Amino acid sequence: MPIPAESAVSSAPPPAVLIFAGTDPTGGAGLQADVLTLASLGCHPLSVVTCITVQDTVGVDDYLPMEPEWIADQARSVLEDIPVAAIKIGMIGSVEAVAAIAEVVSDYPDIPLILDPVLTSGRGDPLANEELIEAIRDLLMPQTTVLTPNSVEARRLAEDPEQEGDDPELTECARRLMDLGCEYVLITGAHEQGVQVTNTLYNTRGAVHKLQWDRLPGAYHGSGCTLASALAGFMALGQDVAEAAREAQAFTWQTLKHAWRPGMGQFIPDRLYWAREEDAPDDDAAS
Repeated sequence: MPIPAESAVSSAPPPAVLIFAGTDPTGGAGLQADVLTLASLGCHPLSVVTCITVQDTVGVDDYLPMEPEWIADQARSVLEDIPVAAIKIGMIGSVEAVAAIAEVVSDYPDIPLILDPVLTSGRGDPLANEELIEAIRDLLMPQTTVLTPNSVEARRLAEDPEQEGDDPELTECARRLMDLGCEYVLITGAHEQGVQVTNTLYNTRGAVHKLQWDRLPGAYHGSGCTLASALAGFMALGQDVAEAAREAQAFTWQTLKHAWRPGMGQFIPDRLYWAREEDAPDDDAAS
């Protein structure tokens, strides 16, 4: 993607997207991944730190949740100063933080809310206990425009604790999650079996679209963050949910195709792949 000539630069300011997320010192996931993704799409990221993590490309060793008052104050400071086109929520860190974020976003019901339910790290390190998951269900999902769980997260969020061995199909998971208040649910299928990865966007009428992507080799650190923040970015740029979901998947697939392994663990998506690519990106991997 070449840098445009000065005369071609739009005079319109970039849309601002507010991020609630934990830090990641590797830059692979979390707040740093969201900032890179949104900047790559031409949006202006506004960041609220929910927790500080100790992690590398292998996994998360520890994290320190921010005080809920600090989270709310960070958010209100920018919301009262800058017009926000979309809100994206990632790792939260504590039940108290969920309550603080829910109270803030309830004052801005007209801003689309994209919720990426970060429950574990890529290695499987737990980042949310059952109490926190219940708080997300009760306080955030009723305000969510698009929920973006992977298939494992979808089943965990949708499971009925009163039914022993409850293991619903993904379509049923989506229905249950929308019953909790989400307008749309985009379930990604990288954790499912198959040569291709199937991602499905649902609304209350059923599947809006189902896209299949070539399964890429390797394990990736920050793919879910990239997808959710790209979705928020495309919605901030004016696209409706269905089109934004398509574009976000195409962008994310390209970042994974161009991923690299900077350390001893997982690959990191290259959100600025277009800046190092001579030819136009190939968005025809979906069927």
